[in-house]
Amino acid sequence: MAKRRAAISYHPGSVEPIIRLWLLRVLVPLGGYRQFVHQHGFNNDTLAEVIGLGHWIDPESRDFDQKAVQAELRQLHQKAERQWYGERQSTFLNHNIDQLSSLVGLSTIDCKVLEFTVSIHNERLLDDASEWLGDLSSVKIIHALSVILNLPEADIRSSLSATGILARSGLVMMDRRGRGALRYKLDLLSEGFADLMAASKADPISLLRGTVSAAGPAQLSLADYSHIQSSLEILCPYLRNAMATGRRGVNIFLHGAPGTGKSQLARALAKEMGYELFEVASEDADGDPINGEHRLRAFRAAQSFFSQQQAMIAFDEVEDVFNDGNSFFGSKSTAQLRKAWINRMLEENPVPTLWMSNSMRGLDPAFIRRFDMVFELPIPPKTQRERILQSSCGELLDTNQISRIAEAEALAPAVVAKASSVIRLIRDDLGPQKTAAALERLISSTMEAQGHGPLLSHDANRLPEVYDPGFIHADVDLAAVAAGLVAVRSGRLCLYGPPGTGKTAYGRWLAQQLGVPLLVKRASDLKSKWLGESEKNIAKAFREAQNDGAVLLIDEVDSFLQDRRGAQHNWEVSEVNEMLTQMESFSGVFVASTNLMEGLDQAALRRFDLKVKFEFLRPDQAWQLLSRHCEGLGLHQPLPEEQARISRLVSLTPGDFAAVVRQHRFRPITSAATLMSALEAECAVKHGTHRAIGFL
Repeated sequence: MAKRRAAISYHPGSVEPIIRLWLLRVLVPLGGYRQFVHQHGFNNDTLAEVIGLGHWIDPESRDFDQKAVQAELRQLHQKAERQWYGERQSTFLNHNIDQLSSLVGLSTIDCKVLEFTVSIHNERLLDDASEWLGDLSSVKIIHALSVILNLPEADIRSSLSATGILARSGLVMMDRRGRGALRYKLDLLSEGFADLMAASKADPISLLRGTVSAAGPAQLSLADYSHIQSSLEILCPYLRNAMATGRRGVNIFLHGAPGTGKSQLARALAKEMGYELFEVASEDADGDPINGEHRLRAFRAAQSFFSQQQAMIAFDEVEDVFNDGNSFFGSKSTAQLRKAWINRMLEENPVPTLWMSNSMRGLDPAFIRRFDMVFELPIPPKTQRERILQSSCGELLDTNQISRIAEAEALAPAVVAKASSVIRLIRDDLGPQKTAAALERLISSTMEAQGHGPLLSHDANRLPEVYDPGFIHADVDLAAVAAGLVAVRSGRLCLYGPPGTGKTAYGRWLAQQLGVPLLVKRASDLKSKWLGESEKNIAKAFREAQNDGAVLLIDEVDSFLQDRRGAQHNWEVSEVNEMLTQMESFSGVFVASTNLMEGLDQAALRRFDLKVKFEFLRPDQAWQLLSRHCEGLGLHQPLPEEQARISRLVSLTPGDFAAVVRQHRFRPITSAATLMSALEAECAVKHGTHRAIGFL
């Protein structure tokens, strides 16, 4: 006897007629009844109630008759088939399907498959009943859907093919791998898509909620990207022409370090073009990452949904798709697994797309070459960093503070924007005296967390207060050289000599005379342990200087220009070659400095327009510089005996004076004699020098 249960509110009218018919088709022609009806009752009383077998649940006067129940079930199925007139569901589902049909061009068969797929994800009873069919292969899924939807298998197969509209639009994908329950083999666009389709009348962007969203307003303009002006001069006309002509397969690849403004550039471009920008999400509503497969499907849907609109699509963090495999373990990326579709998409997608990545490393060159354009978005040069700082937080910082913060070469626009937004919220609590310091602290801590150095407390590229090229002992007239470069705006200089003789300071002064920024790169900035990375860094330095119109000063250039005849590794030769190539193509002012002139590559030396030797100070220069520093420190002028002492310091350099002045901050210098003694101590620690020294 069947187990007695409390009365249930379900009845044949509790579900849509089409759902009830699908349930009966699953149970009868597909054989689900074998699991549904057993010797003593039903496996699902609610389902029995819904399809019209509720009177068997609590039989008062008779035993449960399995055969009789099965016979009645077949009768219910036959009756439902006879009485079926093709009614559609009375929910919002069909309105939304009609909308999608018009939007992406779904066929009648596609609409029925989509309706069923949404329903099996929403209707628990339909899901429960389909599980009694067991784990299905792709072939059996086609057959099951053919029976459930009363459509030819060929039509179902075509609708669910990889080239069908359902798959190309990302709406429904059939998992062809292995076996599984029907519901799990029919995958929808997103986890929440079924709910969105059935909950209310929705517009396309609403149906993409959680996967694609309208981009926010641009916080930067194209004017903030003048450091890539040469690239924009190609990109902007191309986008305008492509959009005006309806060109398909427009794909632009932007790469650069995090925070360089790739997303903001996409928004600024869309604003410039007068198009709406939609962004493919990398996280769902709960903040969990969306895998590459589902991001691709969201992108497919966006391409279909917005193909008739004036729209652009931004796909950030493309590593999720193009570089999410593991070559060590032999696993392929999502893009490699979907290579045919990716290639076809890059050739045919109707909506122009900006693909963005933090790095090009690991990306398959076969994909990269299919993009129309590939641009690097570097950290903005100093002039641009100053402009961004002024725009984002000009009211929080003074001019000197902006200039000093802008010296940080790794300072990205996103870091500035985030820090300034935080400080604005609490500036009233901080007060005017602490606001600037707090902003600097936030920027500095973020940069350190990113693996960069903290902000400097002083301007590293600022010339000493006491600076005059007349105090530099060189074998040419440095002022005349500067005047010549001001006239021609191009030249390659090699400055060589002992440390501290003023080579780098002259480069800074030269940039001031030219009225252009100075870009300083040291060997440690350019050298990399990764094969080929040093060459890329060298090229990047020259490119950055070219874009910013800056004087490029590379210190310790001997690290890259060693004589190739003595090279022991191929990379040593390639670094020299890259440096020579960049020197020849660079149209601005390039200054190289080295303490080690011997051993430089002869071909490199020939490419320098001028080689300037810097030497230790002459006695007259040393004496004048001593007098100037005494004046600057508020000391009495030195006595004649100090002149005799300083004339004996044959290895004295301007750098020694700078070191002594820095010492003054914590070990005050009270007289010219004390200053003189400190200079003698600096010279005493140098190797290979023999001179009289004084003592503090």
